[in-house]
Amino acid sequence: MEDHQVQKTRSGLDRIVRAFGISMKGLRAAWLEKAFRQEVALSVVMVPAALLLGRSWVETMMMLTSVGLVLICEIANSALEAVVDRIGPEFHELSGRAKDMGSAIVFVSLVLCMLAYGGVIVGHLRG
Repeated sequence: MEDHQVQKTRSGLDRIVRAFGISMKGLRAAWLEKAFRQEVALSVVMVPAALLLGRSWVETMMMLTSVGLVLICEIANSALEAVVDRIGPEFHELSGRAKDMGSAIVFVSLVLCMLAYGGVIVGHLRG
């Protein structure tokens, strides 16, 4: 049985422990991406800002969740780009479109993050 299929045969605590290890391997791979590191650096500023700006748990969680969404989307984009790059280095219209859509995923999450923080800030300014 191939290594990637072995996990499907596991159960219980062994499956959870191994899945955790695989997830940590994925986070290490994401860390190698410059864009992910930049967004983590931005989150180091945005998370405390959310804790300071949020007047209610809803506002705070809205801002924190939007930061988490940006990181999740960047990991998904990096995974998509890795798969496309695995196929081959030559340009193909569908490969380009897939990478463009991956970039759009990150862009939309960043816009939502800005809207979440902007909404809270506007709420503070209005009273």
